[in-house]
Amino acid sequence: MGTQNTIDTDRINTVVVAGEVTSEPVVRELASGATVVQFDLNTPIDGSNVSVPVAWHDPTVAQQTAIARGVHLVVVGSVRRRFFRVGGRTQSRTEVIAATVIPARRTKSVRSALTAVSDALLAQR
Repeated sequence: MGTQNTIDTDRINTVVVAGEVTSEPVVRELASGATVVQFDLNTPIDGSNVSVPVAWHDPTVAQQTAIARGVHLVVVGSVRRRFFRVGGRTQSRTEVIAATVIPARRTKSVRSALTAVSDALLAQR
C-alpha cells in the first residue's frame, strides 16, 4: 500500500504519524478530477489519544481499499491548514497531507520511510 514519494528537502514541514484508523475513509473526487481519501488516525500522546485528520491525494484504488477502520498505519507527510466556505462562513481545517502511507506491520517499508525523512532533514543543515 505504501507510496514512496520523494521528500522535498527544501521544506522542513515534515511529519510522521503512527496510529490506528478510527473513522471510515471518505473518498472525494475534486473538480480537477483528483481523488482525495480522508481519514482519522488515533495516536497516543502523553497518556491520552489524539485524533489526527489525514488527507491522501490520488492513491490507487488498491491503496484506497486497504485503508479501513482498525488498521494501524504510519503516515509521512506535511501539515497544512486549508480554508473553505460553508454556509457563507469561512472555516479552516488543519490536517496531515500524506505523501507516504504504510501499514505499520510492514516494518522494512516503515524503516525505509523513516530513514528517508531523517536523511532529508539532515541534508537541510
